[in-house]
Amino acid sequence: MSPADFLAWRKLMSLSQRAAAQALGVTLVTLQAWERGRSFQTDKPVEIDRRTALACAALAAGLDANKAWAKIPRIDNGMRREEIHGH
Repeated sequence: MSPADFLAWRKLMSLSQRAAAQALGVTLVTLQAWERGRSFQTDKPVEIDRRTALACAALAAGLDANKAWAKIPRIDNGMRREEIHGH
């Protein structure tokens, strides 16, 4: 995801920088660096990682993480079956 793609996503979602940062669980400074494409401290290019791109896609698709996690089957100790069986 390029900085231009990220900015387009935020505009499409009608989110302020602060609201987008909160939705993605990052600081405002991190979000601003992603949009700028460069670190404010070092001026080096920054990368928008795959997880962030996937999170943006999930939010754009209307996924509610809290509801999605509630649907995962759990066993008595609270772990997902996949965690116990290594799948």
